Amino acid sequence: MWGDKMTFFAYLKTKTRTLAALAVCVALFATAFALYHLPAAALLYPAALCLLFGAGFLVFDYIRQKRQHDDFWRAFSPLTPPSAPLAADSVQAKDYADAVAALYRALAESDAAATAKYAEMVDYYTVWAHQIKTPLAAMKLSLQNEDSALARQLSADLFRTEQYVDMVLAFLRLGADSTDYVLRPCRLDDVLKQSLRKFAPEFIGRKLSLSYEPTASTVITDEKWFAFLFEQLLSNALKYTREGGITVTATDNVLTIADTGIGIAAADLPRVFDKGFTGYNGREDKTASGLGLYLCKRVCDALNIRIALTSEVGSGTTVTLTFDQNQTKFE
Repeated sequence: MWGDKMTFFAYLKTKTRTLAALAVCVALFATAFALYHLPAAALLYPAALCLLFGAGFLVFDYIRQKRQHDDFWRAFSPLTPPSAPLAADSVQAKDYADAVAALYRALAESDAAATAKYAEMVDYYTVWAHQIKTPLAAMKLSLQNEDSALARQLSADLFRTEQYVDMVLAFLRLGADSTDYVLRPCRLDDVLKQSLRKFAPEFIGRKLSLSYEPTASTVITDEKWFAFLFEQLLSNALKYTREGGITVTATDNVLTIADTGIGIAAADLPRVFDKGFTGYNGREDKTASGLGLYLCKRVCDALNIRIALTSEVGSGTTVTLTFDQNQTKFE
């Protein structure tokens, strides 16, 4: 009966002692009547009345306790406070009701404290992310006047650092109560070219090829968040591609990013979008956080984009994005 629907038979099991005591009393009365040679009718009539009133009391008490039982577990089941105070027509029932109220007060206080702590953490890291951009921008300007192998390497590392800062900001924004998504028709070619230009130095420095044919496709999406999504996928492809190159293909409402990298083990494929999952490649690369593809999946869900990933170890990875052009809400 614990937490389940209360039945009448389950209720009767809780009253076995009471029913046994009543049976003993009836037996004692019957014995006394028999010893005094009294007629059986004198016993049966009051016994029938007692049984009738007893049955009525049991039904009434069952209904009362069932209501208390249902109220109690209805309150605990969804972990939301009951809309009305729990029925408490006995000392024990009142104790239960007070205990439930105390638990919900403690839960509300705990939730409020956790929410405040999370908001404080978000504010701190948001300020940090914006402040760190100032010295990063200063270093970037300083390196623009240098043309050496060291300067190019530092520029590449600086670009990676800027991406990690953007990842922190995206992670914080995705967890916020409000979002800044603006869905509208966007020229896919404009967004892709702008992002590809950012990665041009890395392609050149690592002698990797880039294959991309301009497209005239227009998709309904949030330009800023889609650019973040594409850059994360492109960064991931570059990270695990040591030779060969990357092919970006756009046809109608489908975009694919294919690389010739090390690939992903078949056992890891079902979990690549899980938060914090790094898989075999991540264990080899100690800097992997397991957040890149997780954030990509979150952004895809928000933008109503279907994301699929296929891979083969040693042959590379292909990510496919399929846009839903039936968006009805965009600005």
